Amino acid sequence: MQDLKDITIIGAGPTGLFGAFYAGMRGASCRLIDNLDQVGGQLTALYPEKYIFDVAGFPKVLAKDLVKGLAEQALQFKAPLHLGENVVGLTRDSQNGTPLFTVVTDRDEYPSRTVLIAGGIGAFTPRRLPLKDVDRWYGKGLYDRILDPRVFAGKRVLLVGGGDSAFDWAVNLHPVARRIVMIHRRDGFRAHPATVKQVQELCAAGQMELRTFWEVKAIYGTDTIERVTIFSNKTKAEDTVEIDCVVPQLGFISSLGAIAEWGLEIEKGDIKVTQTMETNIPGVFAAGDIVTYPGKLKLIATGVSEASIAVNHAVHFINPAAKVAPGHSSNMALFGQTED
Repeated sequence: MQDLKDITIIGAGPTGLFGAFYAGMRGASCRLIDNLDQVGGQLTALYPEKYIFDVAGFPKVLAKDLVKGLAEQALQFKAPLHLGENVVGLTRDSQNGTPLFTVVTDRDEYPSRTVLIAGGIGAFTPRRLPLKDVDRWYGKGLYDRILDPRVFAGKRVLLVGGGDSAFDWAVNLHPVARRIVMIHRRDGFRAHPATVKQVQELCAAGQMELRTFWEVKAIYGTDTIERVTIFSNKTKAEDTVEIDCVVPQLGFISSLGAIAEWGLEIEKGDIKVTQTMETNIPGVFAAGDIVTYPGKLKLIATGVSEASIAVNHAVHFINPAAKVAPGHSSNMALFGQTED
């Protein structure tokens, strides 16, 4: 059993990291728990080498560099970091009428006065291509995540999907790969219009190819992928393309895991929260992609804002005499400034 903290943060992605920073800024003790073996959540696990364009203060920033900055900012207050631990339960108690929580993992127990769930999309696994022999090709040219774009240098790449990840990688791999063909099963995209426009401009310049209403039918090769048969779900026509690498970007299958058993109010796999980021369990807050409320946007920028709101209200929950509003960091003695 670990020592009692003010806030236990579940999830060490961007939202959780910023939550740890804000806890330190408010003088609240906290800890971070994550099932991954590194901080950064999806940014680290899925696309550390991808550029991110919609974070305040950066025209563009590599995901791994953003994580590095977030971690440096978050851990300056020496919050304990518990990585590679799966959360398996939550127990609730009280002390003099004040709620106490214990987050239980597969390794230890962590008591705290409040809990902040910042688990991103929860436990996630990439959606796979619906092919019988798909497992055969992993490690032989089939990649469901890109950790190092240099792997694709001089390669002929087939990107499958129509969301942000597919379009982002089309743009990011364009200077690296020898050829890029991108297919999507329909002509509607779930990607940022600016990135879609970039891809369309590359196609118009003959620098890559985008086909809509096309899907993968079969993969062929000996030791590695050599060609792929694709088919039109509209005309039923087929085409075989010489390809070295196939990169499906079909989204993720996510799960709240043990968190779903805590009695939280859940809507379509997301945790419902109030405008103060509190769940239906007093003292349990949530922020980031894991939450839902009217007007919710799943963005890193939104997540860090929600983390700030959650932490400030957690501090007030622990000590009702504490102000919710933290004041401006530029005036805080904590950062070497003189308070007004």
